Amino acid sequence: MMKRVKIKEIFSNPKLNTTYVVKGWIRTHRSIKDVHFLSLNDGSTINNLQIVINEKEFSKDLIRNLTTGAAVGIEGLLVESIGKEQSVELLAKRIEIYGLCDSKEYPLQKKGHSLEFLRTIAHLRLRTNTFGAIMRIRHTVSFAIHFFFNQKGFYYMHTPIITASDCEGAGQMFRVTTLDLKNIPYTKDGEVDFSQDFFGKETKLTVSGQLEGELGALALGEIYTFGPTFRAENSNTPRHLAEFWMIEPEMAFYDINDNMDLAEEFIKFIIKYTLDNNYDDLKFLNDKYDNELISRLYNVLSTNFERITYTKAIEILLNSNEKFEFPVFWGTDLQTEHERFIVEKYFNKPVFITDYPKEIKPFYMKLNDDGKTVRAVDLIFPKIGEIIGGSQREDDYNKLLQRIKEMNIPMKDVWWYLETRKFGSVPHSGFGLGLERLLLFITGMSNIRDVIPFPRTPKNAEF
Repeated sequence: MMKRVKIKEIFSNPKLNTTYVVKGWIRTHRSIKDVHFLSLNDGSTINNLQIVINEKEFSKDLIRNLTTGAAVGIEGLLVESIGKEQSVELLAKRIEIYGLCDSKEYPLQKKGHSLEFLRTIAHLRLRTNTFGAIMRIRHTVSFAIHFFFNQKGFYYMHTPIITASDCEGAGQMFRVTTLDLKNIPYTKDGEVDFSQDFFGKETKLTVSGQLEGELGALALGEIYTFGPTFRAENSNTPRHLAEFWMIEPEMAFYDINDNMDLAEEFIKFIIKYTLDNNYDDLKFLNDKYDNELISRLYNVLSTNFERITYTKAIEILLNSNEKFEFPVFWGTDLQTEHERFIVEKYFNKPVFITDYPKEIKPFYMKLNDDGKTVRAVDLIFPKIGEIIGGSQREDDYNKLLQRIKEMNIPMKDVWWYLETRKFGSVPHSGFGLGLERLLLFITGMSNIRDVIPFPRTPKNAEF
């Protein structure tokens, strides 16, 4: 056969009466008298290419094996289609079957399947229109992240996945060990003797690359991390994963306002880039799952994000006359229902909330002059809730030391972090964005397990 051409390339620049070779998987096979019609997809686009086969030109055994799910290569002539559903079609002249598919056992038939069922066959669900679209969008978003930061002169920094401390206090962590679980060594005090472990100390999977990222910013100026993070929380909700991907930029000489400016520019860039490059995928998801998806994405691009303080947010909630499940008072951590009221009912746009009480935020956030609040910032999005969490970092050695003591954080875990405040400390800021949370908003999906190829959740590590 000639060199293969991807279906996306054919649709983007169709040359009629030209011979092409396409390779992919059969989505459907139907026939009218002695003419057979295949819908072929190779993963490059949401759109299938119609293949027209004259039964008289091929053996019956070959045609019998052109079942849904089979992998084939087809050489044929591209012509204008007389059907209404497609503009062009390929008249097959040569067919090669790469992989047979038993149509009786193949679970992805033409009928619709629930997202819940597709999660049980994650090894095959990527072949569906829905998950093909989502994975192409996930790729585009990931590329756009690197593209954005590279254009702005940031450096991509790889921070450790294995860490010896939970400096964030961000939840339960997965332990990493090579100790024999059938013969665990103990100290004289009856504690596990991690000195005999691979690293000579207790180690875990990271919940964030932020602290190490700050070290990069204090040397390179502006960096970002983009990698997997892990939380061992027993949360079986549509918004939680045990393994997920985080983007965490850290910037020297940025205050909290610079931080918000960057975050807004960043989010808008990614959404616009995805609209520009994956419109067909977004249109499919819009039509099938959420008919307000595309309009919502354009609305984000055309609006300035609101900026309010935590104190103002509490005031709005108290004056709302809404009946919330969780009580509202100054000092409480805002719940999803509170955040969504603010962005969906009160402002109807994304909202930055700043200056939270220090008691509900991590030790590294810069203390405000009032002594009660810190320069934290959360970006709240419609339908999602919190999508970004960040802050201006505490750059004063004595104030940071005091916060470490107040929160009873072991000095052995953070001595290196604290030490950077002694050697040329500068004002600096950063934030963290969960890739899957952003993808929920961009794709219109309602369950976070449907925007990652192979979700890791409590009692589930299949595939």
